[in-house]
Amino acid sequence: MKDDGSSSSSIRIIGLGNELRGDDAVGLLAARRLRQAVGISVEVIETEMAGVDLIELMKGARVVILIDAARSGQNPGIIHRLDASDSPIGVQMCPHSSHALGISDALELARTMGVLPARVIVYGIEAGDTEAGQVLSVSVAKALDEVVGLVLQECEGAHA
Repeated sequence: MKDDGSSSSSIRIIGLGNELRGDDAVGLLAARRLRQAVGISVEVIETEMAGVDLIELMKGARVVILIDAARSGQNPGIIHRLDASDSPIGVQMCPHSSHALGISDALELARTMGVLPARVIVYGIEAGDTEAGQVLSVSVAKALDEVVGLVLQECEGAHA
């Protein structure tokens, strides 16, 4: 499922992932919960695509909050919050992206092109099992609840 991202919004949440691969679905699930919580005040997009497509999905927003599964080797459920607004986030969070071009690469390409939104926050939830057909693990499900709350706080702060 993907919104076209063509409308302009002050704040845009983009949840990334693969719904059929266990913990890799966490970004999509977060976006679904957040869509219900934020109503029409914030645009929420779910997508299985990243890379260059991510640049297009960020266009027109002042603040972008990205949510995806992270794979840095830490324990499943660990939450990473990275601010990509002024400097690269590097590849420490997602060194082996399941997407064609990783989030960090896409953000740096957008920065180079001069189209990176003014504020970009990345929430990565450390994934465990991302095998096809698996369900969300308990530790990642708990982190999902926490990230939804953190993103809601980010949205309130961005509106201020």
